[in-house]
Amino acid sequence: MQQQPTLLELPGEELGEHGRLCVLESATCDPERLYERILSGRYGKPFIVEDGRTRRLFFSLRFVQSSMRIADPFALDFAYTRKMMAFLLFVPEPEHVVMVGLGGGSMAKFCHRYLPRTRLTVIEVNADVIALSAEFGVPRDERLIIVRADAADYLPSDESDTDVLLLDGFDADGISPAFLSRDFYAAARGRLRPGGVLVANFCGSADGWHPHFMLLDEVFDGRVHLGRVTNDDNYIAFAFADAGFPIDWACLDERAITLNHLFPLDFRILVERLRDGADLRRKLRRRPQRASWSRGPGRG
Repeated sequence: MQQQPTLLELPGEELGEHGRLCVLESATCDPERLYERILSGRYGKPFIVEDGRTRRLFFSLRFVQSSMRIADPFALDFAYTRKMMAFLLFVPEPEHVVMVGLGGGSMAKFCHRYLPRTRLTVIEVNADVIALSAEFGVPRDERLIIVRADAADYLPSDESDTDVLLLDGFDADGISPAFLSRDFYAAARGRLRPGGVLVANFCGSADGWHPHFMLLDEVFDGRVHLGRVTNDDNYIAFAFADAGFPIDWACLDERAITLNHLFPLDFRILVERLRDGADLRRKLRRRPQRASWSRGPGRG
């Protein structure tokens, strides 16, 4: 009988005295061989690296997928996650938030704690990521449900049940290739209720995510605002189902004051950063596309 994987700590002198490297593997595995595969980038599965201050999720040592401060596990450690939470400026009291991509569960935990009346559904395709979520303190109850599924298959299964849809689905190479389809973004729009908003995280070179942005902009009839995360290579797109664009900046300024009293985030800064991106969408629409995309069902 095949043994169930357990969380194993691997030897790794390069991590230092307080460092830990943990994987989900059988107790009969060869730890040194696994460590060599991780260092060489040939492991291909998620793993955890801890340095005494942060606990981080990786698919490859080239990129950090998620980060949790051990002393403050509900804080949003990455700037892009804080900017994605700017959806509250547009939908301050969501009934249902759907998240595509679990990672270490940073946004799921934050929303669970600070939006006590909101129902949360997280779609994650990788079983090992789900299994490792306990190490990041991701709660499981009637308000937070994790569904193991490919988002390209899950999103078309129902319509108009979501106030906010957060797209943060990445693999070791970047944005999930399953997203690169007009049908995927059309299904995402179909999940939104009137007044709903989709928030997508784009990361890395624009050559990689520009086709995604163009599909999103097409499907949402141009109602997309794009902002860059300061001192980072993340770009956050806000796509509006049927309202909220062009953005009413005076309304956002007023709402930011209210939200600052409710959440441990500076929404005034978030509004300023949104303003900084006012010209990004126009520039991207003029950019020539260098990658192809598919109109086929679900896959690019």
